[in-house]
Amino acid sequence: MVTFLDSAVFSSLLNWAAHGLLGWAWWQVLLLGLVLTHITIVSVTLYLHRHSAHRALDLHPAVQHFFRFWLWLTTGMTTKAWTAIHRKHHAKCEQAEDPHSPQIHGLRKVLWQGAELYRAEALNADTMARFGHGTPDDWIERHLYSRYSVLGVSLLLVIDVLLFGALGAALWAMQAGWIPFWAAGVVNGVGHYSGYRNFEAQDASTNLVPWGILIGGEELHNNHHTYPTSAKFSVKPYEFDVGWLYISVLSRLGLANAKKTAPRMALGEVRPVADEKTLEAIIAHRYELMAGYARHMREVFAQQTHSASRSGALQAARRWLHRDADKVPAAAVPQLAEARAAYPVLDKMVTMREELRQLWLNTGRTREQLVTDLQAWCRRAEESGIAALSEFSLKLRAVRVAG
Repeated sequence: MVTFLDSAVFSSLLNWAAHGLLGWAWWQVLLLGLVLTHITIVSVTLYLHRHSAHRALDLHPAVQHFFRFWLWLTTGMTTKAWTAIHRKHHAKCEQAEDPHSPQIHGLRKVLWQGAELYRAEALNADTMARFGHGTPDDWIERHLYSRYSVLGVSLLLVIDVLLFGALGAALWAMQAGWIPFWAAGVVNGVGHYSGYRNFEAQDASTNLVPWGILIGGEELHNNHHTYPTSAKFSVKPYEFDVGWLYISVLSRLGLANAKKTAPRMALGEVRPVADEKTLEAIIAHRYELMAGYARHMREVFAQQTHSASRSGALQAARRWLHRDADKVPAAAVPQLAEARAAYPVLDKMVTMREELRQLWLNTGRTREQLVTDLQAWCRRAEESGIAALSEFSLKLRAVRVAG
């Protein structure tokens, strides 16, 4: 009898170890994991990123605290550390002090060791003091969330194993690794290395895919770096920011308020002559317009070099001719000079690009002088004999700031 009872107890323990208290199948646990990790990424993008780091979004105190608790439980990250590190990333983007730029550390390191870079920067007291202002400093933050940041993920492991047994350990690993891989690795790494650009922002930020439900809209990284105080990351009709969907729902419930979104560019009739309103619209939408100029440059490049063998100089030209001179690596400068000397049309496009850029960089000139400069630029572009330049000039004269 005792042997039978011992066997039954042992069998029950084995069954619990394998399946936990709930006894869910593997696919049920996987679906639950996808839901829970999605809540975590929403907590990062809405609370840490848009609300805390950039102040683009106001959240109801109850919503804020739910996100704080959830992030403590599932990631061990604190609001102050994440906010400070991200603000420093924007302030020092692609510079030696950038905590996680693939241009500085290399793509492989940021992609696979992004969490280590984050933890190392979190120990930098100067970063915390300079960039961590305005973050929670209440009793529960000081005595629990920040003081015992590891306790939350440890508690989560116990809960997962109790409920789901061995599958719970796998669920916990999935939850613990989600943010380090997708946010610290993919967004911070690939999002500054490869992808498409709607805007010629001053850094190397890119958009990864138009639809990125897995990472909450964070894949639209070039859009965000161009307008960091915008609560909405999508700007094109084919882009979908799932974070903005949740903001819209919370706003309808009175739990959130988007403080700012990116300005929208519109095209009206072509003005006979560029005027002060044209100048204002160009400066407001300079990053989007320069991205359009870059597309024209790539088209001209393809036309000019279609029959040429792709030398190192041409490969460098294709990648760097449309970028600001101070963003071009020193090793590529001689190659660009070689390509410009061989192709006068490309050289003209580069020269005109820099002259256009001076409209918003030259702070020493009056508005009237800048309008005169713009009119002269448009005249030279339309008389250049280069179709792409003429077409772009007409677009400039049609630009409006959307109401």
